[in-house]
Amino acid sequence: QVQLVESGGGLVQPGGSLRLSCAVSGSIFSINTMGWYRQAPGKQRYLVARITREGSTNYADSVKGRFTISRDNAKNTVYLEMNSPKPEDTAVYYCYADVIVAGTEYEYAYWGQGTQVTVSS
Repeated sequence: QVQLVESGGGLVQPGGSLRLSCAVSGSIFSINTMGWYRQAPGKQRYLVARITREGSTNYADSVKGRFTISRDNAKNTVYLEMNSPKPEDTAVYYCYADVIVAGTEYEYAYWGQGTQVTVSS
């Protein structure tokens, strides 16, 4: 019905930059909040950043000033620009989207498959 496909993960050096993308497709009427979570080995998944359809954003304290979330509503895509990453940013990053499925009045949360980001020299 609805698919989220992430791209852009990989290996990045500390102080470098990396851009993650997540494209949403399928039976979409509209998309409300979109965002990114991350999960490091042995730790819980937690919110990194989110953005409303109108463009309001929230960030985890650990990434404020370094990461920027944005979205292109015409392309149903959300981005995460990671600047000056640190080794502690190493994790699997998951995108999500709150989607109102076409033909329904209901909002469902959909998740991407996850993309590995490794910050290392």
